[in-house]
Amino acid sequence: MTEPLLTINKLDAAYGPVQVLFGVDMEVYRGEIVAIIGPNGAGKSTVIKAVVGLLKSRSGQIVFDGRDIIRLPAHAVPRLGIGYVPQGRIVFSHMTVTDNLEMGAFLIKDREQRRRSVDAVFAQFPRLHERRQQAAGSLSGGEQQMLAIGRAMMLDPQLIILDEPSLGLSPKYVEQIFEQLEELKAQGRTLLMVEQNAARALTLSDRGYVLELGRNRFHDTGRALLADKAVRELYLGGR
Repeated sequence: MTEPLLTINKLDAAYGPVQVLFGVDMEVYRGEIVAIIGPNGAGKSTVIKAVVGLLKSRSGQIVFDGRDIIRLPAHAVPRLGIGYVPQGRIVFSHMTVTDNLEMGAFLIKDREQRRRSVDAVFAQFPRLHERRQQAAGSLSGGEQQMLAIGRAMMLDPQLIILDEPSLGLSPKYVEQIFEQLEELKAQGRTLLMVEQNAARALTLSDRGYVLELGRNRFHDTGRALLADKAVRELYLGGR
């Protein structure tokens, strides 16, 4: 069996004196979508903040592409091939769509290469191309989320990490965002996401992890977790 692209092993993390993660284990293989679900306060977003260097871990291992990155600062993580889409559709509101995308290509010095990266994002998200000269703050919530995902794609990362990609979006845009994630997977991209819409996330995902109170509770294929009676009753509203 091939080695995982990302391995999280016995991860402990805390906010100040308050420990949030307790020995969390996860794996992400190339070309798959992995979802992290669980109730509010379970530590889902804490896991990915630890991976991208936004939260210093207490102990454990975070191995990406064969390298332990647990002590790596956040500014060094994109160079490794990890793209991050934070929660809340964070964009540079007074800058144009195109300028926002180019901010995601800060490591690319060659102007022609940056242009090709922008064109690739526009091919993925035609709506962004239509609004390429608009201020990002004038876009709808769903369009801003597309922009945030597109910006994370600019360096052609090996792994894209998304924190609540559907949060606060209208049903129409929720469906569009999940369709885009499915298309990215079909292109061979590797995705790790935290998602409040657990049923939709598991339907899309190859595998899923359920966290509760900062600990692993369940782990299986997305389909198996959807069919699991305990998971349905505890985390999917009994469906």
